[in-house]
Amino acid sequence: MANLTQDVITTYAAPQTFLSSDQWKQIQAALLSQLPLRNIHWKSLSRPSLRTIQELRVKLLPLDSARDEHASQIPLTILERPLLNIYMVICEDNDTYKNVVRKQIKDWHSAVSQRKNQEWMIMYVDRPDTKAATPGFFQKAVLDKIRADFNLDKRDRCVQLSWSTGCDNPSAWADVMTKMKDGLLSAFDSAIAQREEDVKRLEAQRQMPGWNFCTFFILKAGIESLACSFEGVNLCEDALLQYEELEASFFQVLREKNLSWFGTLISPGAKDDSLPLLSSDKKSYRDLILANTISIFDFRVYLLARQCSLLGRMAKVVQVARKSAAFLNTFGRRLLEVQEKLPPFFLESWTYSSALSVVEECDKWASNTQLDEPTLKLHQAGKGELVELARHQLDILGVRLGHLPPRPPFSSVSPTVTPDTATFPKDNISNPELTLALNGAEVFYDLYVRITNRAIDLFKRAGRRKFALRLHGSLAALDVHRGRLSTALQTYKSLPAHYAPHQWSSLLSFMLSQAIDIHSHLANPTDREWITILLAFLQTYVDGLGSDMLIPEDDKDAYVSGLVLSLKTAAETLDADFPHDDHHAISLILSSHDAALAETKDGSYLEIDVRNHLSCPIPADQISVVLAGRDAEKLRYTADVKSFIAGNNRVKLFCAMSSQGTYAWDSTEIRISRLVLQWRRHPSSANKSNETHQELPFIVHIPKDYAAFDVQLAQPYCTELWTAEKALVTVFSGRNHITTTTVKLSSPSGTHFQCREAFLSEEDGRSLELGDDSITLMNIEPETTISFLVPHASSSGHSLHVYVDAEYLTASEPSTVRSLRLSRTVTTSLPVSVNVQDFFRGTRLFSKFTISSTSHQFVRIRSTRLEVREPGADDLQISDCSSARQGVTTVTPTQPANVLFQLNSPMGQARESLTFTITYRMLRDEVEALISAVVNNIVPRSTTSPGNREVIINRLLEGLEKNGSWVELYIATGELNIPPIEELDDDLKSMLLKVKEALSSNRPEITEGWRDLKIPLDVPRVDIIAAAKIRILSSPFSTEESPSHRLPALYAGQPISAVMTVTTSFHWGSNSEAKKRSYRMRFDVEEMIKVWLVSGRKRGDFIATDGATYEVPLTLIALNHGELSLPKVAITPLPVADGSAMGSTAVPTTETYQVHGAEKVLILPRGGRSTFVLDMGSPMSYSR
Repeated sequence: MANLTQDVITTYAAPQTFLSSDQWKQIQAALLSQLPLRNIHWKSLSRPSLRTIQELRVKLLPLDSARDEHASQIPLTILERPLLNIYMVICEDNDTYKNVVRKQIKDWHSAVSQRKNQEWMIMYVDRPDTKAATPGFFQKAVLDKIRADFNLDKRDRCVQLSWSTGCDNPSAWADVMTKMKDGLLSAFDSAIAQREEDVKRLEAQRQMPGWNFCTFFILKAGIESLACSFEGVNLCEDALLQYEELEASFFQVLREKNLSWFGTLISPGAKDDSLPLLSSDKKSYRDLILANTISIFDFRVYLLARQCSLLGRMAKVVQVARKSAAFLNTFGRRLLEVQEKLPPFFLESWTYSSALSVVEECDKWASNTQLDEPTLKLHQAGKGELVELARHQLDILGVRLGHLPPRPPFSSVSPTVTPDTATFPKDNISNPELTLALNGAEVFYDLYVRITNRAIDLFKRAGRRKFALRLHGSLAALDVHRGRLSTALQTYKSLPAHYAPHQWSSLLSFMLSQAIDIHSHLANPTDREWITILLAFLQTYVDGLGSDMLIPEDDKDAYVSGLVLSLKTAAETLDADFPHDDHHAISLILSSHDAALAETKDGSYLEIDVRNHLSCPIPADQISVVLAGRDAEKLRYTADVKSFIAGNNRVKLFCAMSSQGTYAWDSTEIRISRLVLQWRRHPSSANKSNETHQELPFIVHIPKDYAAFDVQLAQPYCTELWTAEKALVTVFSGRNHITTTTVKLSSPSGTHFQCREAFLSEEDGRSLELGDDSITLMNIEPETTISFLVPHASSSGHSLHVYVDAEYLTASEPSTVRSLRLSRTVTTSLPVSVNVQDFFRGTRLFSKFTISSTSHQFVRIRSTRLEVREPGADDLQISDCSSARQGVTTVTPTQPANVLFQLNSPMGQARESLTFTITYRMLRDEVEALISAVVNNIVPRSTTSPGNREVIINRLLEGLEKNGSWVELYIATGELNIPPIEELDDDLKSMLLKVKEALSSNRPEITEGWRDLKIPLDVPRVDIIAAAKIRILSSPFSTEESPSHRLPALYAGQPISAVMTVTTSFHWGSNSEAKKRSYRMRFDVEEMIKVWLVSGRKRGDFIATDGATYEVPLTLIALNHGELSLPKVAITPLPVADGSAMGSTAVPTTETYQVHGAEKVLILPRGGRSTFVLDMGSPMSYSR
């Protein structure tokens, strides 16, 4: 009964003479060639959806050989009886039909119409070869007669077949096939509806006396059931639905405990423990059901076999494996309750054999179809679970027979009672493979390994890696039991790395404890590998809280304590530090976000809570916390310890570095001899992309220790632009008596500091020990500041980022080397920019300097000087042309300062180098120095510590930075108005009030902090200075210039006589020989067509010599009246015709200034009078 697909019986009938003819044989062969029927669509009224029968096999039988009364009274399916009856008619005229054929059809129709749930069809065979003798009219009339005589229910059951010899064309049989499908579906539908009605009626009688579940089963889903009928026509889903409903009915009966129609729970036969589980014909299940003697065991097995057979036909092998595994587990637990009534080891042998037989059956079904990748993995996983179930039975058998030890991982599924292995009956198990395995330990081990490896392979193919890893642990345990310790140790060491991602704490701890015990049993050295295993075990012990650990020791605390002591001993034997990251046995948390200053020495304290999650103390030597700041700055806090007791431990750590600012908790280390346990707060960049939630950094604030050692960097107080750039390094000893300190400077931009060329900014008898990359100072008293300058390569950009690494020893702690890493920024750009404009006037040069701020800050300028760097024989005279100034000039981003100097060179060309010096300081530095001076006067050193003075100064500066309303008042009057400052204690608040009063009344004059910026300059050189002038003559005949007040009145439109003169000078040329040369030059009078008309030689060339004057007469006519400016004259040099004049063909440099540039001429309007006489009522008269 593995496959109940049946042929649907269809009968045929015809006159005997036709059935014995060759023509019938041909028609029969052609009809069989059109079978089986395909794509039959069944729509039942009792089912919501359309069913499609992909293929339906039809069996043609003569009517006489398929008599209905020969059918069984309890039919297997409704397909045992014919569903369609066909009568074939061959008639050529109406008379023959009327006299002979009609009676034959009536007799046949009377016989088949009496049969229930059967359909009939009349097939009229039309022979084209007879149409020539017999008209087609009569052929049609015979078919019409048949339809009129027998289609009484308005349903056409007659079909015509146009037959010719050898006709197997599907189109010729299309109508016949359609009628056959309709007839078969109609009969099938009525039979199914009748059977379902019978089942409903019987099910409704469940509570009535005499109702029998086995009879209900036979009618519902047994040998002649609806399910078998559906399966016979390839409607497997409908068949499976019947079995599911039947199974639900059985469970209902089981819950009602009304099992009187069944035999015992189980009556094991001779080979019941090894027969294939999914075979439905291994027993006469039908006879047992009819006799009401079938056991529940056999009934459940038969029901499962039928369901899995249907699932297998539908290629649902995944469901077959799952359903079988669930059945073996659930019904196996039911049989376990009556195990004492079963033969020894029957349950284990039945489960083992059934699981493996299901795997083989699934492989057969899967080989007939193509499974996609996801389904194939599920299929392999289902088989793996079945093979693992079979392996569990070997665990039970092995423990009971003494082949396996009664401990994990074998004892977790073993019974609590172990029978005597000597009395084991060897004939109760019919599985030959198990029989051989149970009679010999080595054979059993081989079978155990083979079955386990088979399950591992299936799980690997299914992608269930963790299931495979769990089974590897069982093989390792088997190796331990068999004495193969080296192999077991390798397995136990390799498995934890695979278990850890799945968080199997119990199994992981078991594997690790086994590895530790085997390692100890083999007397292997406690090296790094052993320490790694031990640390992994302690971590799983903590993660599992010690309760779910599958370790054999009863006193787990003592076991763990011994391991921790062994860890300390093993760490002492290491030859180098052994780091280990993120161990869970210890958790750490800083107790505060603020570090505490040591106050009596440089450094700060930090407290940390160390929680030991083990039940025993953890020995340790040192604990350290690393804080990370900006620019890779790291601070290390350390403390020496002996051990950490179980629970919470608070430790106070110290850092000797005097850094200040905001830091992030970076890492923590606990040193156990050579073993270094590390915890990093921030994951690496490779792991950050995999974390959906990152832990926020733990911020630690370290206050500034104003009395600690410090190093500051700034620009030097005197900047000479013609020398190398320098950085001013200021070392402050603070509270410390520094015996020696070494300062190193570096920059991430690659700027090189020339430490060997460093020098003190002020000579005070000290000396510097200079190295290639370091500067060392000796014997610095407390509260002492030392400054020195360090040249460095030119840097591009506004500022220079510098790392300062300083190490120093103090007299109070000569053995403690303190290090300090600071990040400083030195402004390399100048705070001001200077633009110069030069104006040549004969032997004098006027230079205008415009000083602008290059940033948003205000610059205070005390003085400016222009000096000859090295005075020479030329005796260049420099004078400041600016008006006498009082106080200091402030340069803002929007308001530059202008300075004018006059240079006079009466002796000839000046070749000296000049220096322009600006004495300045930033407004912020000036205010800070002012506040510091006032605070030092109000708060003397004897009454408070330097730290408090610095706090007051910083709070005042913070208040000024937040509110800039004081700036304008301070620049205008010098009065400093401090904004309100909050959050101060009483002592500081009283001091602050005194400082504010002093700043608003009498403030000291600050002379420190001024910086000099020295800019090198060269005296400009111009080959030709041309002075152009246009002068008005009093008359056309005048030759001398008249003063403007003696000129006659000038009117618009009046011709005005003028003379243009050009005076050239070579005084500011490149050398003294230039005065002897001559140049060809060109003049051009400016065109002012809206103001002046110029008559005369407006453009021309002339020869220029030193001190010569060239004149050109002009006539000017003013076009407008008013004060008018005279036209300007452009003077340009011409290239030298040959190379003798200049020594080259270059055009000489020339500067032209207009002597009359500031003069204006008063032009009057033309004089005259006009009289208008108006006479009302008479024509207007006009006289002039």
